[in-house]
Amino acid sequence: MINKQRIQQIFIIAISVIEKALLVFIALATLIAIAIEIRHIIDSQHVHLSDILLLFIYLEVMAMSRLYAELGRVPVRYPIYIAIIALARYLTLATKEMAALSVFWIAMAMFVMVLATIGLRLGHRYFPYEKG
Repeated sequence: MINKQRIQQIFIIAISVIEKALLVFIALATLIAIAIEIRHIIDSQHVHLSDILLLFIYLEVMAMSRLYAELGRVPVRYPIYIAIIALARYLTLATKEMAALSVFWIAMAMFVMVLATIGLRLGHRYFPYEKG
């Protein structure tokens, strides 16, 4: 009979392997997306703000993947950064077609996320987690 600890150990190893495989897939998919975007910029011979913001989103995804590989966790700030950049890109692309109130609410959402990021950063600095 296989003991409970051995089953748990096999399960943990299996999840770890799947986790690392998905991390590699995310990194490769992001690199492919970066290459496609760079190719688009080269083909169009124009660089727009939305292109740069999209590259920043990809950069944040890569940074988040690296941190996850190094630390085994992702600071909650990184997805917030990605969301802020994504909303900024959305605003630059769609502002002309949007109602003023929609632009206002998107800007307010960005502002709230910035405040949350500042709050998280200050909280980590002045009220750090206990290790152990």
